[in-house]
This record gives sequence, structure tokens and C-alpha cells, in this order.
Amino acid sequence: MNEMQTLSDHADQMDFDLGPIDKQDDLRYHPDLDGDTLREECGVFGVYGHPEAAAITALGLHALQHRGQEAAGIVSFDGSRFHSERRLGLVGDAFSRREVIERLPGNASVGHVRYSTTGGTILRNVQPLFAELSAGGFAVGHNGNLTNGLTLRRELVKGGAMMQSTTDTEVILHLVAQSKRSRFVDRFIEALRAIEGAYALVALTNKKLIGARDPLGIRPLVLGDLDGRPILTSETCALDMIGARYVRDIEPGEIIVFDEAGAHSHKPFPPKPPRPCIFEYIYFARPDSIVGGRSVYDVRKAFGAQLARESHPEVDVVVPVPDSGVPAAVGYSQFSGVPFELGIIRNHYVGRTFIQPTQSVRELGVRMKHSANRAAIEGKRIILIDDSLVRGTTSKKIVRMMRDAGAREVHFRLASPPILYPDYYGIDLPDRGGLLAATQTLEEMRETIGADSLAFLSIDGMYRAMGYPGRDPANPKFSDHCFTGVYPTHLTDQSEVEPQPRQLSLLAEAS
Repeated sequence: MNEMQTLSDHADQMDFDLGPIDKQDDLRYHPDLDGDTLREECGVFGVYGHPEAAAITALGLHALQHRGQEAAGIVSFDGSRFHSERRLGLVGDAFSRREVIERLPGNASVGHVRYSTTGGTILRNVQPLFAELSAGGFAVGHNGNLTNGLTLRRELVKGGAMMQSTTDTEVILHLVAQSKRSRFVDRFIEALRAIEGAYALVALTNKKLIGARDPLGIRPLVLGDLDGRPILTSETCALDMIGARYVRDIEPGEIIVFDEAGAHSHKPFPPKPPRPCIFEYIYFARPDSIVGGRSVYDVRKAFGAQLARESHPEVDVVVPVPDSGVPAAVGYSQFSGVPFELGIIRNHYVGRTFIQPTQSVRELGVRMKHSANRAAIEGKRIILIDDSLVRGTTSKKIVRMMRDAGAREVHFRLASPPILYPDYYGIDLPDRGGLLAATQTLEEMRETIGADSLAFLSIDGMYRAMGYPGRDPANPKFSDHCFTGVYPTHLTDQSEVEPQPRQLSLLAEAS
């Protein structure tokens, strides 16, 4: 292995637990998983031909930090050897020191920020993953989730493959390694033909930077230009961070290759109507990013305005649940004419709370992250705006906090439809039993969180906010399976696919 990883993957950081791939593994590392927050996917970044490739990649990963806070990694190539730094924790903790960047020489690099949806939070799962193939070194970073990853993994292991991680990304490495094609790009394409699900990949060889997007475009990937050098990244906010120019989105099903001869685009899959993930607009992407030609901030404001059209109780102030509920609350306020107030102040300097010895202390945990702004809400009828509701536990605590701070009435509105189904494409949502909307009626949910009224944005309203007349069941424009139960790809690793939503009455207001 070209002496790769010897500088950063110290033995005392390694974890050689070879347990099965299971989302339950992650619960050991996420004691606050019972909250309402959707868990981010991952973010990828790549640059080719820049003399400060690693430093540029580190800056790009800073901009993508919201997509994964568990771990970060960079692999670079200096013309003769690959170099790797992979660390648990935040980008700033791992790559802020000059000596770390100096250990990543070369004019090409790929990087990754991670939130695990398969495989535990251990160093050997931190990406980009690297392997020495017959044609040379190969590093790959993956945003998404393979819906046949477990099936392929079992087949590969049965055939003699020795897996070094518990992440589905390693399956891609082995598929490329086992291909008999002569050209590397053909080996890469053959590997992609075998996988199902959602992916946005950046890969690095000793001659090429490669980007790839799944045939439905579920996960985002964009191309930028920095002084004539190509940049591949998950979001445009990373281009803004480094002063790069946005060129275009990588098309669904496209594989783009950069080498000394220039750029080469390959489209080996039959064209399909794109189905980008709607949650990029609802929650995942940074508000200042442009996704699919749309300003994420403007879309979230439109969600809020549409929500006000559909459900508007008599209230005195609009209060966002920070930070993800802010743009929708702005849109709600502007459309309804009700004043916008920061009735909740978020503490941005709170990390994960691993030591919570008693239930009483755990109950206080929400106050570490959110505090009531009593002056803005006392004696008033308030409407809380949030982006989504998963389990309801944090929402319940926030409603109680508002009442304790003197709010006369507390109404709750969600700027997305009820989440009824799990995700298999890179969002760490619980199974149906852990989704509040899948287990309770709207009135039961209202009682659970303690609000005076509760309503969600309708599915058609969500599409109207995106500029469509409504959702066309024959041709949905987005991957909206968490709301509808209609999955856009095969789910080979799942024993069964759950039926259509049990009740559309969830879209009505409960009060």
C-alpha cells in the first residue's frame, strides 16, 4: 500500500471489530438519536491539477461540514505516491494545522465528510477509502447508500474478498478490482452497473479524477472551475468557499473523468426521468447552495409561504425552530403578515453530550442547544415553524419550553409532509416504528408534543412550492418516498417494501 495511511491511522485509533453491517451499530455513537433531527448524509470533494490540492479540499470540506460531522478524510496523489489523512471528528479539528496539510502533497486530491448510514463510527470506515489495484492506487468517497450493498458484499466475501471496513463504499472498490476490463474507466463503469441505490462518487487514481452520479440523480454532484482546474463537490456552497466558478451539475447517470488530456464524459446508462432527493431542499443542503438550478433558501421560503396558505391559525408571532426552520418561518411570516421573532436562541457551541447519567439531566439536554427568548414570546400566541418531524421528542421539549417561558398558545407547523417511511438512500431515518407520523394519528401527535394545533405541508403543496401544479403520481419529479412510500429503485437488501401511506388525513390540521 505505497506507505499510505502510516502518518495518520495510528494503531491506537483503529477498531478491528468485524461485526455485521447494521444501523444499530451507530446507536453506540449517537446517544441523542431520539431527537427530531434528520441525520445528514455525507459530502464529497475533489480537485485535479491544483498545486495546493489538499488545502483546497480541506476548505471545501469545511463548507460541507453540515453534511457529516462524524469524520473527515483527504487522499492526495503527488505523481508517485498516494497520501492519506483520515480522522474522526470535525474538519477543523483534523485539517486546520499546516503540518497535516503538508503531509498531503500533490496536485490532485479527494475528500469526504461522513455521517454513517452503513457501518459504525470507526476509523477504518472513514473515507475516502483506498486500495492498491493491479492498475495502481484507487481512492473513492461516496455520498449515498447502496440498496444492494449487503447482497453484493456477501457475494464478494463468498468469492474470496477480504473486507477491511463495514461500509458499503468498499463494495465499489472490490467490484472495480475484480473487473477484467482493460481500461480503468470501463472497469469503473462495470462496477457501477452492478450497484443499485443512490450515489455521488469522487474517485482518484494515479492519472485521473473521476466523478459519478447515480442514474436517477438522487444524490447531488456539481462541477466547478478554479483557475482552470476542475472541482467536483456535493454542493455549490463549497465552490463559493474556495472562490471557484460553478460550471454545471453532473447529470444523472453521468461519469466524468479528468486527466492530462482534459475532461471526458461518459453516459453508460439508459436515460431516465431524474428523481433528485427532495430532502436536499427541505433539510440537507446549505441554504446558500444552488441545487438543481434552485436556490435552497428561496425554496424553503416558498415552503413556508405555501404552509401559511394551507394552515394559518390566529397567532401573534412566527417563531422558527433554529436553524433549519428559519427560511420557512421567514416565508410563512412574509406571506401571512404575522411578525417574525427569534423566540428560540440556539447555542452553536454545544457538541454531542455523551455523559448524561440520569433521566433528569437528559431532560435538560434540549436547553443546552435551545433557549427561550422570553421577551419575544411571553403572553403571546406563537406558531413554531420547523422543517420536519421525525420522532417528536425534541418538538415536545421545545413546546414545553415555550409554555414555561410564558407563551399563551403554542401552535406547531412543519414545512414538509409527514414522514411515514424509512429512507434507504443515505438518510439515517428510523424504521417505521420509530417515525411518529407512521405510528400516530395527527391528533395523537398533537397531544404527544403538547401543541395547541399541529399541521404539515401537504405533498401537493410541497410540489407547488417547487413550481409544479402538484405531485404527478405517474411522473413524480423528486424522490419523495419518505412521504409516499414510492421508492425509485430496487431495494434488494430489504425483505419487503412497505405499502402506500395508511392515512392521508395526516395532512389536515389537528387542533
